[in-house]
Amino acid sequence: MSLDRNRRPAELARKTAKLIADHKGSDVFRRETFALPREAARENARDLLRRFPKAAYQTEIESWRVLPGDEIEFTVRRLPSAD
Repeated sequence: MSLDRNRRPAELARKTAKLIADHKGSDVFRRETFALPREAARENARDLLRRFPKAAYQTEIESWRVLPGDEIEFTVRRLPSAD
């Protein structure tokens, strides 16, 4: 399977670096915070990581913690677009 030139990791890295440089210190990442029961949190996190792969969106779980009642609060950070 060949990759379109604009979808190669090196090209995505260049575009990301330019996007960050163009915003001159402002945060370009989109963050979403969720508080869900443990199993729902796992499913939600897996779904987000599948829909927004790290290679294209730099997606990562930025932070997480256990809340009372076995709920998990987590924040997902990603680029708003992989274009």
